[in-house]
Amino acid sequence: MATLLLIDSSLFPEGGSASRSVTSAFRKAWEEQHPDGTVIHRDLATDPLPHLDGVAASAAFSDPATHTPEQQAAFALRVELAEELEQADAVVIAAPMYNFTIPSTLKAWLDQVIIMGRTAGETPSAKGTPVTVVASRGGSYAPGTPRESFEYVQNYLEAVLNGGMGLDVDFIVPELTMAPSNPAMAELVPLYETSRDKAHQDAATKAKALAERLAA
Repeated sequence: MATLLLIDSSLFPEGGSASRSVTSAFRKAWEEQHPDGTVIHRDLATDPLPHLDGVAASAAFSDPATHTPEQQAAFALRVELAEELEQADAVVIAAPMYNFTIPSTLKAWLDQVIIMGRTAGETPSAKGTPVTVVASRGGSYAPGTPRESFEYVQNYLEAVLNGGMGLDVDFIVPELTMAPSNPAMAELVPLYETSRDKAHQDAATKAKALAERLAA
């Protein structure tokens, strides 16, 4: 049966997180198509990964037979994350914008899972796997907006996931998520609601389409 890798990184629980509500909609639609399938859920906020250090990094460039106990333990985690990615038929990643970029917990996952010669390099092991990124943000950084040049989430993730790992990347972008709680953005609430509703609809549609494609 099909396997979905779901990665959440929002600091907030689903009731207060735009990205989690969309990944939840994606998961629900996916499970409706694959009730007997597998969902691997990594919640990087409640169970954060260690940041990549010299021990874990050096282990990827040395003979496993020469690894110290510390290298063995550190590299075992990297292998576990790589295997989760490799066995996934589809991936959905929540990437809320924090200070113009991705959460540090998501960056830690990327640093750990990117292994040159395996998940990255000339023949990435998960090449072609469809990845849906939920790139939520409190304002708008779309082309033509005043803060277009501050968009470092989609640009970065397109480069690393597609360019570096060969994954087939698509984005869902719920924006203006701060409008309901920021009086200065009150006039933007209708636009936020439209964006929110579209994001949920897109998540369900994409999940269903991917599930049907895999079942064909």
